[in-house]
Amino acid sequence: MTDPSQPTAENMPASVWNNPWHNLAFGFGSGTLPKAPGTWGSLVALAFVPLWQAMPGWGHGLVALASMLFGIWLCGKVAQDLGVHDHEGIVWDEFAGIWITFWLVPAGWHWLLLGFVVFRVLDIFKPWPISWVDRQVHGGLGIMLDDILAGVVACGLMHLAVLLVG
Repeated sequence: MTDPSQPTAENMPASVWNNPWHNLAFGFGSGTLPKAPGTWGSLVALAFVPLWQAMPGWGHGLVALASMLFGIWLCGKVAQDLGVHDHEGIVWDEFAGIWITFWLVPAGWHWLLLGFVVFRVLDIFKPWPISWVDRQVHGGLGIMLDDILAGVVACGLMHLAVLLVG
């Protein structure tokens, strides 16, 4: 039996292409890719980071905060629409996590690469307390919160790397 939370050609909702909320939640379609949708979603989100980094720090912070709050509603709505707790194709949570990761981090391709890897490692392996949140918190908040925490930890690690490497 196929796990409905795993994206496959058979269970990918057609609504991703004709419902704007579903399209956003599925990362403009990046979540429809059958292998590693979270990684693909993170890559699409990474493309926006230079825009956020060109803003003042408070502006980037506002974008990250808005993406978190909007994401709680969006991911909860789309998961409910699909009847699945956390469909693997929903990648808006990765968007928010990546955008948090790079808050006040200097621009540069090497920082983008490092931050992407750090965030993905945290999101995939989910060290405590991220793993606890992933198991215990449900709904839109649950879908978002583990990636928010991964983004906060990744941001802290990025700032440490900037201090150490400069």
